[in-house]
Amino acid sequence: MAMTDELKLKLSLLPDEPGVYRYRNREGTIIYVGKAKNLKRRVNSYFNREHASVRTTMLVRNIVDLEYTVVNTEEEALDLENALIKEYQPRYNVLLKDDKSYPWICVSGGLYPRVYITRDARARGDRYYGPYPRTEVAKVLIDTIRQIYPLRTCRLVVSRETIEADKHRLCLQYHIHRCEGCCKGLVSPERYGEYISEIRQILNGDTHQLMDLLMQQMQQLASELRFEEAEVLKRRYKLLEHVRRRSVIVSPTIHNIDVFGLLRDDDAAWVNYMHMRGGAVVQSYTLEYRLSTRDETDAEIMSMAIAEVHKRFAETYASDRVTEVMVNVEPDVEFAGLTFTIPQRGDKKKLLDIAVKNATQKRTDRLRMMEKLNPEQRTTRTLTTMQRDLRLAVLPRHIECFDNSNISGSTPVASCVVFRNAKPAKKEYRHFNIKTVEGADDFASMREVINRRYSRLVEEGQDLPQLLIVDGGKGQVTSALEALDEIGLHGQIAVVGIAKRLNEVYFPGDSVPLYIDKNSESLHVIQRLRDEAHRFAITFHRNQRSKGQVHSALDDIPGIGSKTRTLLLKQFKSLKRIKQAGEQELAAVVGPVKARALVAALQGEQGDQTVNPEPPNP
Repeated sequence: MAMTDELKLKLSLLPDEPGVYRYRNREGTIIYVGKAKNLKRRVNSYFNREHASVRTTMLVRNIVDLEYTVVNTEEEALDLENALIKEYQPRYNVLLKDDKSYPWICVSGGLYPRVYITRDARARGDRYYGPYPRTEVAKVLIDTIRQIYPLRTCRLVVSRETIEADKHRLCLQYHIHRCEGCCKGLVSPERYGEYISEIRQILNGDTHQLMDLLMQQMQQLASELRFEEAEVLKRRYKLLEHVRRRSVIVSPTIHNIDVFGLLRDDDAAWVNYMHMRGGAVVQSYTLEYRLSTRDETDAEIMSMAIAEVHKRFAETYASDRVTEVMVNVEPDVEFAGLTFTIPQRGDKKKLLDIAVKNATQKRTDRLRMMEKLNPEQRTTRTLTTMQRDLRLAVLPRHIECFDNSNISGSTPVASCVVFRNAKPAKKEYRHFNIKTVEGADDFASMREVINRRYSRLVEEGQDLPQLLIVDGGKGQVTSALEALDEIGLHGQIAVVGIAKRLNEVYFPGDSVPLYIDKNSESLHVIQRLRDEAHRFAITFHRNQRSKGQVHSALDDIPGIGSKTRTLLLKQFKSLKRIKQAGEQELAAVVGPVKARALVAALQGEQGDQTVNPEPPNP
């Protein structure tokens, strides 16, 4: 099946973010669910090469559409993939349809329970936690728990009868202090039961109370100067902090709730919907609204989104009894049986943040899609944003930026770079040697360069820029304005300055700078202009200094060019030897005419440097 234009466009707009992707066939059925550390690279790999597997080839042929959900980490992507595969049972997913595909952590029953990894969650009397997205995750968690608690790892049957009969002997784990000798009854079942109770809290994700208790015990031991025991508890505390960094996509504390994250622009709004079942995200969808006016409130948009989701996913609400809905904006309509909350912290807040992140990604995709279909639209949006941020009267389609460069006043130069429609127009770049300023005076140099630049544009009848940017603060802006006033361009060109340290923007007559959002397109264009002007000035300054460093007396002799100079230096090795050479020796290299010019010029130079003695007194 040939790839549709819409699918090609979606592939080109995929983000470089971790997430889960879903492929649909012509009937709209989900046929494959996959995870990715980088969605763009992973999904495109299906379509840009041949596959050795027949199954994968058949999958690609049946893909008509794709959807994706972005998350914060690869770990969350693994969890979400697991939940969606078990929900939809896609045809081409050969793994994870059965819970045995993922490992579980089991806490067995008995007098001294074991804690271990298994793929068979069927034994009675045991408690199972998971499934975990990959074996490595479960192994790390088990290893961490065993570092905190002295658990038995053997598979021996340990009961009161075996202990009384002394059937078992102590193993290496006891001697290296990783087990307290359960098989001999050296630790009481009550004490060991406390370990198991705390481990169950950890596996349930409820570590706050346990960490608070450890902190209290640690402080108590420290106050009693029992520092070695306090250090053991401190180590447990640090390990628990590491365990707490787990995924929020699968959380045993969150059951059958909906999440709505709203994001709004001037003319559009996006609402991401996620449905949680059994502590896992099993559905994700983003709605887009084109706003005809700006009168619609966020609460009204949220109400419309919730009502539309209920209509679209009626089957979900028939099977799941949802009573709690998490939102970032409360709707203005009451829905029977639903309570709305705006979480401020914890796993629910993190889940809401993921919903808002997906709404933001949908907006980004829409803007990028429109830019691909109409490239001029992005330019117009960028220039409109600049016009608003910089308080300009017209769109700044023609922008020029100036920068000075010198070292302690030596070889002062300046550069002018030109942007048209927010893109560099490199053929119009200009550089200047500062002619009227002595020493390191940036303000005077700026006045000279701007005066020269725009006097020439006016004289030649060329168009003037709508915006002039200078690299610097209030002083440079004032100098630029003075230069424009001198040539009669007062008020015809907008002037701003950008400082290097914090990217603050200075306006004429305003002592307080403007701090533009670091993610703003306006700031990005201004920074590019500033950096390009700086690069162009530095390059020109280096070239000028290099020329000054290789200048010699040969450069000032009429008729002696670079090729002749190269021949002479190649033959005689230095200027001193050229001066010492006779006219015939020079003529053999450069000819008689140039030899006479060389001798006349170099002997005249030597004569100028000779001090004539005073004539003797008569």
